[in-house]
Amino acid sequence: MEFQVRKATKNDMPSVLKLINELAVYEREPDAVEVTVADLERDGFGDKPLFNCFVAEAEDKIVGMALFYNRYSTWKGKTIHLEDLIVNEDYRGKGIGMQLYKKVMQFALEENIKRVEWVVLDWNTPAVNFYKNTGASVFSEWDTVQFDQDSIKKFLNP
Repeated sequence: MEFQVRKATKNDMPSVLKLINELAVYEREPDAVEVTVADLERDGFGDKPLFNCFVAEAEDKIVGMALFYNRYSTWKGKTIHLEDLIVNEDYRGKGIGMQLYKKVMQFALEENIKRVEWVVLDWNTPAVNFYKNTGASVFSEWDTVQFDQDSIKKFLNP
């Protein structure tokens, strides 16, 4: 099967949102997605885009995507965070995920990014193994810490 990986366009955002929702179901959080197509279009394609995205296209449809954004490390300098890499279930095992992954890494190399980082659920063994097999380090001693919007409000206004 032939496919191509390319930079996403604003018109791709409905398909990107479908993939985001598919990932949420896979990660056992089917109702967690709040972002809309309008959010993705505004935030990814405005005057100051908040993210970059590559898509994989096969059979005239978007079947995978990698969405990432800039971060800064006080130790390393320029880094990027790979927020999501997802391939539609029907298209997995065909090398699409690897090509999206390589496209992000190539972008990082071209932009002199010092580190690419992301998180993976510890029970997602296929993903953990995929990343380890590519030479990525999977750290178990770091815990992810987050504040959702409601918690921020409660913290600031007890």
